[in-house]
Amino acid sequence: MTRVLFVGQAPETVDYSDPALPPGFNAEKIQAGIAVGMSKLRERGWQADECMITPDDAGLATLEQQLGSTDYDCVVIGGGMRLPPKGLAMFEKVVNLVHRAAPAAAIAFNTRPEDTAEAAARWVRG
Repeated sequence: MTRVLFVGQAPETVDYSDPALPPGFNAEKIQAGIAVGMSKLRERGWQADECMITPDDAGLATLEQQLGSTDYDCVVIGGGMRLPPKGLAMFEKVVNLVHRAAPAAAIAFNTRPEDTAEAAARWVRG
């Protein structure tokens, strides 16, 4: 069975006042989008796991533990991890951690939580 991990920043830790983010974003909207995206992954018959992390070393430790718990065919890194320019260093840490901890997994990027399944589908079959 195809296993996909969706990694994103925990919605409650996002700075919604950041002008780099689209207007009107809030934790509830993001969480609703994540639920849609996870549902679409499962509709494809894939095992879908979610890993929402804090933007710090504790978040990286959470991700490393998740990646060590099973083998993933694809890891989708959410747009919120890479879009705000002030988050670039954390985004690089996440990508490098995925690369090291899950070297056989494809890495994909979504544009919003709802298109997570489409991002994974570019890299996995099944």
